[in-house]
Amino acid sequence: MFANALWVMSGTALLGLAAGVLGTFSLLRRRALMGDVLAHATLPGVVLAYMATGTKAAGPLLAGAAATGVLGVLAVLAITRYSRVKEDAAMSIVLTVFFGIGILLLGVAQRMPGGNQSGLDRFLFGQAAAIVPRDVRLIMAVAAALCLLVLLFYKEFKLLAFDRDFGAGLGFPMTALDLLLSLGVVTAVVIGLEAVGVVLMAALLTTPAMAARYWTNRLSAMVPLAGLFGAASGVAGTLASQVGPRMPTGPLIVLAGSVFFLVSLLAGPERGLLVRLFRFMHARARTRPTQHRLQPQARGGDGA
Repeated sequence: MFANALWVMSGTALLGLAAGVLGTFSLLRRRALMGDVLAHATLPGVVLAYMATGTKAAGPLLAGAAATGVLGVLAVLAITRYSRVKEDAAMSIVLTVFFGIGILLLGVAQRMPGGNQSGLDRFLFGQAAAIVPRDVRLIMAVAAALCLLVLLFYKEFKLLAFDRDFGAGLGFPMTALDLLLSLGVVTAVVIGLEAVGVVLMAALLTTPAMAARYWTNRLSAMVPLAGLFGAASGVAGTLASQVGPRMPTGPLIVLAGSVFFLVSLLAGPERGLLVRLFRFMHARARTRPTQHRLQPQARGGDGA
């Protein structure tokens, strides 16, 4: 039991690390919804892969998830580029259409011989307890590759996040970089499906980055902080699922990330509510005597 929990903890921590690092750039690009879009866009691929192969093994199903996830990215980029639909509306369209198709296909698959939902539902809600050493090695390799990708293209992704037009003016292929970053997010989503599922993977991509935003104004510090919060969420959620009543690991990981976010929201040194309240009270205390001195002196009554 302890050995299995250790493997699960390692896998979820690495997954949280990769998701937090990539989610930082999605958040700064105001594409927090993109993680949700890509997570839901993978569902049709999972079901189609099962219908085509007849197996519920993770390999073919994850390959199908990656295929429709990439298709979802291309659909968002195409709608945004070749129509007047804004980016947030395009993401909403792709999310609802792909997820609707996935649910429809899931109903069709259930009517097939041996097509009960068992084995497929773990990609909807996650089943971190099923992580084995082979899965951890895969997650480790993919997480290392994603972090290396961010390290190699850090300056380019920084331009993409803060000033895409300036980057294009310098001659950088911003559309290709945008696609590369989106493919990285797709990869993180795919390796996270088995652990936290379609529904919760979006939270793992956004919550650590949002928590890190309250601690610093520097991207060079925000990226590792988001990775740290993501990894800590994986460890905390796994530990919580092992003590007391048996609870699903995936939801507990997301709840742990939410706790980190709430603590950051209150106590973050840059944007935390308590710090902002302290600064406001301090500024008010400093200006109050000045206001008092600037008030006109009351005149006494004229003497005889």
